[in-house]
Amino acid sequence: MAQFEGEGWRVRVVVTDAEVTLADVLSLRLAVDRPLGQGAELVLRRRGSGEERRVPLGEWGPEVRDAALAVSLAALRLEPGRWDAYLGRGAQRVRLKSIDPGFSLDHLDAYALARRTIAYRAYRTLNGNLALKISEARPVAEVRAVWFREGRFEVTGLLAYTGLSDDDSRHEARLALHQGTPDAVLTAAATVQGVRFHAALSLCDVVEATSAATGQWEPSLEVEGVPGPLRLGAMLDDVDGKRRRLHYPAATVDGVPVRPAFTADDELRLEVGV
Repeated sequence: MAQFEGEGWRVRVVVTDAEVTLADVLSLRLAVDRPLGQGAELVLRRRGSGEERRVPLGEWGPEVRDAALAVSLAALRLEPGRWDAYLGRGAQRVRLKSIDPGFSLDHLDAYALARRTIAYRAYRTLNGNLALKISEARPVAEVRAVWFREGRFEVTGLLAYTGLSDDDSRHEARLALHQGTPDAVLTAAATVQGVRFHAALSLCDVVEATSAATGQWEPSLEVEGVPGPLRLGAMLDDVDGKRRRLHYPAATVDGVPVRPAFTADDELRLEVGV
């Protein structure tokens, strides 16, 4: 537990449960060894800039040892970035320790069903503290699996932030690969049911269309009812820096290697001859 002392105030507190609800409300459950008293605040501090938001917690009765808090994040107008959580009172503050890993793939999938412009996520840092990750949200084809099979590049995943329903309805769709110029494009039909997609493309076609047998292709998904093409990437989970951490085996087509890889921005690419 985090320990807070000074000016007659000494309290131990830990976050036992933390999540951002579908309504963008930060829901916290705190375990404390004594009442927080008057003037206690939840302080959110943005890394880098030091910008802060303060939320009064009110006064807890003497019997309170486990309490739930609900904070509307949209009302705080938090800018994209990482925001660290503190317990504060006056000039005092201490980082909020957390025992909740803050990660549920099912919850993240449900959260991504709505059409959003800003996405909020509560998580536990490597040092065991509570923090928020805030990022811009735009429609994306979230990649869940990539593989080479029977001479084809195949990819599956779900459509995030599009507002489509997770049901059995089918949508016309196609996978498109671009290589720099408007004329360098490959397309194939894709399957979209609800928000789940599957797409496949011949690796022979990819190698044959690659100029000088070396280059990089940028895949996107075009879906009926969704304005504009959706980039393929992996943005929803808590794995940052996928280009360094995820390495796919290469397939060889007529002596030319083809490999899926992520960019520094966690977008998927097909690298040919690299």
